[in-house]
Parts: sequence; C-alpha cells; structure tokens
Amino acid sequence: MSGVLYGVGLGPGDPELMTLKSARVLREAKVVAYFSRRGSASRARSIAGGFLHAGQEEIPLAYPVTTEFPAGDARYAPLMEAFYQEAAGALATRLSAGQDIAVLCEGDPFFYGSFMHLHIRLADRFECRVVPGVTGMSGCWTAAGTPMVWGSEVLCVLPGTLPTAVLAERLKGTDAAALMKLGRNLPRVREALAQAGLLERAIYVEYGSTPQERVVRMVEKTDDVAPYFSIILVPGKGNA
Repeated sequence: MSGVLYGVGLGPGDPELMTLKSARVLREAKVVAYFSRRGSASRARSIAGGFLHAGQEEIPLAYPVTTEFPAGDARYAPLMEAFYQEAAGALATRLSAGQDIAVLCEGDPFFYGSFMHLHIRLADRFECRVVPGVTGMSGCWTAAGTPMVWGSEVLCVLPGTLPTAVLAERLKGTDAAALMKLGRNLPRVREALAQAGLLERAIYVEYGSTPQERVVRMVEKTDDVAPYFSIILVPGKGNA
C-alpha cells in the first residue's frame, strides 16, 4: 500500500501553538520534509524540532530562488515549476514505497503555503491529509493585542505583491486588513496605506509569537526592512 502525504500546520512560530494532532503526526511519520531558503536553516524544521526523532528520514527542500527576482520576473515561474516537480517526484518515490510523509508547514498548509504546490501534484495519486494550523496573521494580531473584526465587519487579506493602486483600492473597500508578503514590497504597501487613509491605524508585526517578536505602529516604522515573517494589520473600528 502507498504511504500517506500529510501537510502539517505548525502555527505562527511558537511550538506550543502547534496542535496535538500535528505533534502526533510528526512523531509517527517515517519521513519528514520541509522547505527552506537555499543556504539557510529551515524555520519550519526549527519549530518542529522538538517533536522529531533520529529514526526519521529528513528531506530538505531548498527553494532555487526566493526574493532574488522581483514579482512578475519571467525567470521565476520556470525555476519554481522545475523545483516543485522535482520535490514532488522525490516524495512520490517514498509514498510509493509505503512510507508516510509529513511536510512541515508554517501557519496553515492551505493558506499561502508551499505545500499546496505538492498537494496539486500528488493528491490524484496518493492519499493526502491536511492538519490545519494557527495562521501567521492570527499569531500576529494576538501579539499586537488588538481585536481585528467586530460584528459584521469584513476582513481582507492582501499580498504585498499587488500593484500599489490595487492595494489602495482594496484597502479603501474593507473594514480591516492583513497585509502579507511584505519584504521588498514594504515601501509600496506603506504608500497604499497612506493613499487609503489607513496609515495611522496600521500595525506592523514581525516574528509574531516568537522570542524575536516585534510590534510597532506603521507611522513609527521609518525603515524599509521587513523579514519574510512580517505582517501589517489594519484593525476594524468596532465600537470605537
């Protein structure tokens, strides 16, 4: 019989925010796979490390590129397509041999997660199960200590890779927002917030729920540095 492919949500960064099911699946899996930036340690591996053991095979999946190319660069898609195809092939070999595989996923596997690229390539051939996790944005608004949406307010989740004008328009039409994928896009996201009249309400959070956690109002963040694990929150007004 073939093995089972698990997408295991690890939560926003604090290992104690992993679910009991995630911990059980990680302990029982014969093979553990995780994504990382080329030449860097895997953040997912560091979160899950306390639940793994020496008897497991570990498969690092290092991205060929991350932020080297700007959004929309024609070189990006072919490189990533080849990478995901190769990664899926490596996992398919183990699954065909009857080995269960746990793929480590920061946050939730089906929310802006790289696991989705493996799922769509393998789910038609092998059994796939997803263990949901606490999302990064949830960990960040908890770190900021701010309620996000009240009553019938609408929350909009926006990637910072969108054009500035599009971001500003979406922000104007929502009650609350979580802006992700910041990095080099931070200056444009700041401009979009200003155009939407929301800069004063915006809160910047990086590494939410971890010892490196940092929370600051956007009007007080004057630099353009934003690590991968950073989010901007625009809380709803609620009863204020």
